[in-house]
Amino acid sequence: MKIGILGTGGMAAALGGAWTTAGHDVLIGGRDPRKAKLTAESVGAAGHGSLDDAARHGDAVLLAVPATVAPQLAGGLAGRTVIDCTNAISPTGDGLMLDPGSGARQLAAAAPGAHVVKAFNLCHVSIWTLRPPMFENVPLTVPYCTDHPAAAAVIETLISSIGCVPAACGGLARAGYLEATAALAIGMWWSGGQPRAAFPSPAEV
Repeated sequence: MKIGILGTGGMAAALGGAWTTAGHDVLIGGRDPRKAKLTAESVGAAGHGSLDDAARHGDAVLLAVPATVAPQLAGGLAGRTVIDCTNAISPTGDGLMLDPGSGARQLAAAAPGAHVVKAFNLCHVSIWTLRPPMFENVPLTVPYCTDHPAAAAVIETLISSIGCVPAACGGLARAGYLEATAALAIGMWWSGGQPRAAFPSPAEV
């Protein structure tokens, strides 16, 4: 599958590397051509270029940019599967909080005709560098939300191809739950907690 990645940071490199290893055709795009080239070379991606180059390249497009920037880059993606891995969260005195006016639904509003998917936002960037992500001999589950059956098929292919298990969690109306879960889980990690321990398997109860 052709995948365009908008961004040159940690998530762009980690997921770009995972998909390249899985045999996908990945192009890294960024505002800084030098950074795009370095990121592409570091993960063995097929190519690099501008943000527009990456957007045009991909049957699927990953927005690996800050959450506040993502809606500004979503134009011209009608008919594409657009993957939102961002977390619009900010530290406060009460812990990590969701930023108002951000998230997958706002991204979808800024990209009419695009098939937006919320996915890959719950784990630290280091998890996506594992080949495959597996814990206690169990493959990592990747929840996702989307309103589009075609986008669901694309994201399930991309998740499965890196050795993970896709988990459909409803439409974009439920994407806010994934975003809130990220704020809770990341906050627990930062404070030294282990969010995984809060969700035992029913078989273990």
